[in-house]
Amino acid sequence: MSENLEYDYDLLVLGSGPAGQRAAIQGAKLGKRVAVVEHKAVVGGACTNTGTIPSKTLREAVMHLSGFRERNVYGASYQVKQNITMEDLLHRTSAVIQAELDVVRHQMQRNGVELIVANAKFTGPETVSLAGVDGRSKRDVRARRIVIATGTVATRSGKIPFDGQNIIISDDILGLKKLPKSLCVIGAGVIGCEYATIFSILGVRVTVVDKRERLLDFVDHEIIDTLVYQMRKYRVTLRLGEEVEGLEYTENAETGARVHVKLKSGKHIHTEKALYSIGRTGATDTLDLAAAGLSADDRGRITVDEQYRTSVPHIFAAGDVIGFPSLASTSMEQGRVASCHAFGVEAKAVPELFPYGIYTIPEISTCGKSEEELTQAGVPYEVGKARYQEIARGAIIGDKTGLLKLLFHVDTRKLLGVHIIGEGATELIHIGQAVLAFEGTVDYFVRTVFNYPTLAECYKTAAFDGINRLS
Repeated sequence: MSENLEYDYDLLVLGSGPAGQRAAIQGAKLGKRVAVVEHKAVVGGACTNTGTIPSKTLREAVMHLSGFRERNVYGASYQVKQNITMEDLLHRTSAVIQAELDVVRHQMQRNGVELIVANAKFTGPETVSLAGVDGRSKRDVRARRIVIATGTVATRSGKIPFDGQNIIISDDILGLKKLPKSLCVIGAGVIGCEYATIFSILGVRVTVVDKRERLLDFVDHEIIDTLVYQMRKYRVTLRLGEEVEGLEYTENAETGARVHVKLKSGKHIHTEKALYSIGRTGATDTLDLAAAGLSADDRGRITVDEQYRTSVPHIFAAGDVIGFPSLASTSMEQGRVASCHAFGVEAKAVPELFPYGIYTIPEISTCGKSEEELTQAGVPYEVGKARYQEIARGAIIGDKTGLLKLLFHVDTRKLLGVHIIGEGATELIHIGQAVLAFEGTVDYFVRTVFNYPTLAECYKTAAFDGINRLS
């Protein structure tokens, strides 16, 4: 029950994405009066409607229809469907989005969480003004605890002439009328790399431009080198260390509709479509954070402590709005932990054991320390590797390029990190994550019997490889 009836709610959550959902449900489980404010008519935030769920479903549709998984078995020309269209890809996506929306709504209802469709704006540290999206209704509510989980929006530049079809952001992909023959991806972050590989598998000529010298520098470098090799194999051109100077869309009778990308180095890229993907900005500009005594950085992100508490003690923030790693999985845990701390319930997240899943083709997943981090920290470690081509399951599924790496301490043999690229990486990582959580050693994998034939056998092969290196 509510501890103070002067408040309309014990917990008010701004945003219904992964962080907001978990924060609200955790609050309801603690017996609190909880409401979630969502400014759109549909729940789920960007994760369900324009981000994680749609992009991963689109990826799965591409993998199936293109016949990618079977090409190593049946030949490079194998396809499940010839002449794949955007309608083919989006048919599956729409069905999955609707199913996820139903799940989220049902969870809210089952736990007694009130859902309010409105635009939220702080009018004080404890008060929020809720304006109906129709612009006609408005009311103020007071809450004992507030969790900001508004997520992010794609970063735009006022100098770029976005039109939703030719010069686009990632949110526009679901609205494309046809597949392009060529695509320039500006920005090689997680989203940019995911879409670059997805479109390249469909035969689209992809060029990736990024001012950084390496892709995804926070991931183990050998894993990224493997990704880069695969991207180039599918004719992706990488323009790293390059910066875009200008972008324009032109149409003429001779060349047709084209996007012209001019680089500061003087290079020119002519492409059918351009995907502008230079990151995301916290969706905080309409909240009037100053009225609550808060502020955001230049990318709209809110600073929090290890309990996800902001500088105002009763206001918390979780999810993409607080920045890296900005993953749906980590956002869910952040929302749950924030809600627990809001009401004095002991809870602890272990960020160093959060698994990262990157849905490029092939997919990548990591947990624990990388070689670069261990080297910088002066930790003596050894490496054990297993390649999918050594594993029977790898031959069965046609993945000959997958790689699993184990990093462990030379003296104690304690597992320090797991890094995987290849089919099923985001599922396979959880075996290593569990051993890391219980501070197990590499010997665990030697003693354990894995089902045969499975990709999980990579752990045993990699463990033997690493132990053999010690001698």
